[in-house]
Amino acid sequence: MTQDELKTLVGQAALHYVEPGSIVGVGTGSTVNKFIDALASIKHTIQGAVSSSLASTERLKALGIPVFEAADVEELAVYIDGADEIDHAGHMIKGGGAALTREKIVAAQSRKFVCIADESKLVKVLGQFPLPVEVIPMAAQRIVREFAAMGGTATLRLKDSRPLVTDNGQHILDVTGLKISDPLAFETRVSQWPGVVTVGVFAFQKAGVCLLGTGAGVKTLVF
Repeated sequence: MTQDELKTLVGQAALHYVEPGSIVGVGTGSTVNKFIDALASIKHTIQGAVSSSLASTERLKALGIPVFEAADVEELAVYIDGADEIDHAGHMIKGGGAALTREKIVAAQSRKFVCIADESKLVKVLGQFPLPVEVIPMAAQRIVREFAAMGGTATLRLKDSRPLVTDNGQHILDVTGLKISDPLAFETRVSQWPGVVTVGVFAFQKAGVCLLGTGAGVKTLVF
């Protein structure tokens, strides 16, 4: 199967984790778009969704799925999102789609995180995918130096030759050259740096389940 077909497969499989009558946490990205499309087929059985990005909100609304503000919902039963990398303990790197801050917020108010991904995203050690870090622009160059001291190379993410601006009005650094063998300690450390809004390591908000698209079908990993 193609990567696109694998994404469709896990997007449909994630419907199993949607509770009737609930408000569903919905992530961002190409794999999640497949889930949103599948969710539209059962939209009459749920109240609606809380979205982690403007792009997902637009797609949900276009398909007739009501979107609630995160601040207006106390708790979500499940959050369904993709990952740029996921290890064998459920820790992830996220933020390739620039929505990491809102993704982490919605994940934190959900009882269960279900990650949907194709098998290429499963890794032994996080870090091969460039680590996204959302930063306040005035702090960016100092944070670049902090990562350099750790052996990483941080570059400002651009869009149309200008710094990409997130839904929160901030910038993103993408960091290469890291091997994140202790995701919890790494997330704790980088999160303390002044000017860091969110680091794209999801260790505290790790996945509880991963639906992994493989050539043999969907493989379910439970952490």
